[in-house]
Amino acid sequence: MSKQWWAFPGGQPWAAFGWGQAPPRFFESGEVRLAILSLLSEGPKHGYQLMKEMAERSGGLYKASAGSVYPTLQQLEDEELVTSDQQGGKKVYRITAAGRRELQKDPDAVNRIWKRAESWEDWGQCLNPDSALVFHTMGGVIKASMHAVRRAGPEQVRNILERTRKQLEDL
Repeated sequence: MSKQWWAFPGGQPWAAFGWGQAPPRFFESGEVRLAILSLLSEGPKHGYQLMKEMAERSGGLYKASAGSVYPTLQQLEDEELVTSDQQGGKKVYRITAAGRRELQKDPDAVNRIWKRAESWEDWGQCLNPDSALVFHTMGGVIKASMHAVRRAGPEQVRNILERTRKQLEDL
């Protein structure tokens, strides 16, 4: 993960919450292929445009790497699901009829990918330099909440957290 203004302890936002170093995966197995085919079904794009679109659709929280996008594009080209040509010094990719058929095999999977992206986008819109300052405290609140559930039960903890959420929304 590149250094951003939201540089977290241990380099990962989840480390700030005490959840360890490994972030959740944005794409499950095979989903990068579907996402790229889906984006290409909207029109021709070069690799950087695909990476930029994936980042935008996740609110900037998912950053596609060249190491995942370009090998996937090559594989899709080998399978004749996309074609490419040079335009203005850039390799531009287009979906083929076979690629459209591949995309239509599981439209629910494509919908799940972009629904997930929308939920990540919601989180991305919350982030700003000042909000990063409260991540460590939020991690402590989560940990204390989990311990309190064992001692006092989930209903009492849920009520406290709901009141806190409402107070924060009212600010």
